[in-house]
Amino acid sequence: MTDYKILIVDDEVEITELISLYLRREGYDIYVADNGVDALQLAADVQPDLIILDILLKSLDGLEVCKEIRKISNVPILFISCKSDDVDIILGLNVGGDDYMTKPFSPSQLVARVKAHLRRTSLTQQARPDQQHIITSQGLEIDLNSHSVKINGSPIALSAKEFDLLTHLAQAPNKVFKLEQLYQLIWNSESFGDTRTLMVHISNLRKKIEVDPTSPRYIVTVRGVGYKFHHE
Repeated sequence: MTDYKILIVDDEVEITELISLYLRREGYDIYVADNGVDALQLAADVQPDLIILDILLKSLDGLEVCKEIRKISNVPILFISCKSDDVDIILGLNVGGDDYMTKPFSPSQLVARVKAHLRRTSLTQQARPDQQHIITSQGLEIDLNSHSVKINGSPIALSAKEFDLLTHLAQAPNKVFKLEQLYQLIWNSESFGDTRTLMVHISNLRKKIEVDPTSPRYIVTVRGVGYKFHHE
């Protein structure tokens, strides 16, 4: 059994019952909301360790729910939706989502994603202080102890996943990471051939730390391979 609390937010009863069944088998405590307003109240009361959030909801959609939660918490948020267009995935990740799955999906695959996010969060929280330090490169400063980033002395607000991406790349300067390799490092699971989540996070990260995101100096694309952190 585990002590993890998971909030499922979806207005389709069949979906919530199926997800709940599989996650309870893993020992998780499950809470369910079928609309955005109740989801926010439950998130405040329960303080879940992970949220599974549908985009299309009554009264308040999933994007707005995510925005509100991100004002107070970095809890992992896994979006689920029947929409598979890139624009919908981008919208979900832009407002603070950590991952995205499209319906219909395999329940076992969802469970794997949930475990990966919880494991990642646990590893981050258990990091030893003596392993943490400051990384600097070309005006960029990453403080692994305080989880903060500065560009030429000015603080930059990053999401948890953006910080993890930047940290992993910067800790291995000039090393090229393949898309699938980087996805596994950050999400602790296979991408199952869909690396759009990773690419959206990279794009958002570039917009925050690069002077010109179209011509990046830190996170460089190695065409046909993946990404690397450029360090002179």
